[in-house]
Amino acid sequence: MTPNKITVLSLGAGVQSSALALMSAEGELPMVDCAIFADTGAESQETYDYLEYLKERVPYPVYLVKEKEGLTKMIEEGVRNGTRVAQPPMFAVTPEGDNGQLLRVCTDEFKIKPVRRKVRELLGLKKGQRAKDEHCDMWIGISLDEVQRMRLSLIRYIKHHFPLIDKGIRRGGCLEWLKARGYKLPPRSACVYCPYHRNYEWRRIRDNDKEGWKEAIRVDHMVRGGWKGIDSTLYVHDERIPLEEVDLSTDEDRGQMTMGFVQECSGMCGN
Repeated sequence: MTPNKITVLSLGAGVQSSALALMSAEGELPMVDCAIFADTGAESQETYDYLEYLKERVPYPVYLVKEKEGLTKMIEEGVRNGTRVAQPPMFAVTPEGDNGQLLRVCTDEFKIKPVRRKVRELLGLKKGQRAKDEHCDMWIGISLDEVQRMRLSLIRYIKHHFPLIDKGIRRGGCLEWLKARGYKLPPRSACVYCPYHRNYEWRRIRDNDKEGWKEAIRVDHMVRGGWKGIDSTLYVHDERIPLEEVDLSTDEDRGQMTMGFVQECSGMCGN
């Protein structure tokens, strides 16, 4: 790491970014200067445990950054006190009975901005100071099957890089790489009550993460009446019924034919 140029891995502790972290540690990719994990405060315990597992296996620092007290606390205060919420993309039913979905704000506020602040700190930039020669190459764990998620950086001194795409690696390839080297496989990185979960992810949480499932149900009920500026009825599941009432059975459970595979979720926030 030089005083004005750094290479940073944006770490979600999911499959792709964990593979990048370990590929860098093993020398299959250049060594990053550090990794930054943005903690929403709403990840599963599995993710926090896997983050500790990674820290023990990489030779560079892993920084954890967190916005205020976390997303869940902000939602609780918004529901209780009518204060602003950096809203997750909850599914909504309007007073007129129409279905909709809230615009996602949480990722920017609880993932992107905290990472940018840490980058500025590492570059030695003070609040309000403009970058001159300072530069950050930021690695992002997006794989070849997720090219639609690629975005250019909107910050002049930060340049996004996508090493998995450069190497032609898909998410399944990341899993195979991790397995072949004897690493534990990471869980999907996402808030336990993320509305982007598909049914197989809700099933995984219900069946394997008792506390995460209880928390998802708690938040689902908590947001029902919305918060300041929201007059819709909100739900975490796209069926727009209480989470514990959703039929999460598989096609096989219902006696229907399957295609012989389970599609893996690539995630929306984490990677």
